[in-house]
Amino acid sequence: MKRAAILFLIFSVLILPCRADSDAQITYRRVANEDMKIALTFDDGPHPYYTSKILDILKKYGVKATFFFVGQNIEYYPETAEEVYSEGHEIGNHTYTHHRVRAMDRIELLSELNRCDDAIYEIDEYRTRLFRPPEGALDADVEEAARSMDYSVILWSIDTRDWEHHSPDTILSDVLSNIKSGDIILMHDYIGRDSPTPAAVEMLIPALLERGYRFVTVSELMNN
Repeated sequence: MKRAAILFLIFSVLILPCRADSDAQITYRRVANEDMKIALTFDDGPHPYYTSKILDILKKYGVKATFFFVGQNIEYYPETAEEVYSEGHEIGNHTYTHHRVRAMDRIELLSELNRCDDAIYEIDEYRTRLFRPPEGALDADVEEAARSMDYSVILWSIDTRDWEHHSPDTILSDVLSNIKSGDIILMHDYIGRDSPTPAAVEMLIPALLERGYRFVTVSELMNN
């Protein structure tokens, strides 16, 4: 771990007081708006094949998305992470190892967040203020750790369940049946072999654009 991250970790655990705005909302599943804005998000990457395929589709339709990266995967595939950044997409923290955060103590969790933060920083000195816990696992301790690092916790309102390898047609039908302005859509740019996600994205984006929805990053949605 980098020296700065170690010092921050010690400061967070031993010194950091509760912030005055400790009751302020930091966790979001959706952000209601009247402008038909929605956010498309991808977890667990980067991956050199699937992430790149998804990037090609996003570029085709002029859509920006938010990618919640695992720190280890950034280190495995730095070129793909750089590609996501260079194409103007947003990047969030999805921990360093993707282990279960509710099983960690505070020191372990802050280490996971800081190590992923360090990996993200290697992408052209990129800093993120967005954190998504693996599997959406959230409790008071996880939320407080995120708050101490000034992160917003981003969950979702629509789970495409692409991780269950549902067919692209099923994913499309489920999303179109439930979508509302302000929704945050969960997908994955890495779920193992034979991922249905790129094909589903290729179907989903034009269908939602036709209905008048506007794709924005999570930060843009929050700042609506």
